[in-house]
Amino acid sequence: MDTLATTRMSSKGQIVIPESIRKRLNLEEGAQFIVVGDADVVILKKIIPPEMGEFDSLILQARAQAKDSGLKEKDIASAIAKARNRK
Repeated sequence: MDTLATTRMSSKGQIVIPESIRKRLNLEEGAQFIVVGDADVVILKKIIPPEMGEFDSLILQARAQAKDSGLKEKDIASAIAKARNRK
């Protein structure tokens, strides 16, 4: 299978991912990516959202990290209020 291909950027900044690579990576319309650029390198990383079953684990991790850092509930409410006033 092809792991290397060439493509061009359109005047609108759009780049086509060659079909052989899209098929091999199971990329479908609407797929979202993180784009990282450094010097002359551009990297696309497909965003894979967590499964619903993973959220309990993620919440436990977030709570543990908040506790370890000394974050209080009032700190979160304050940060939300501050962010909402930045409109």
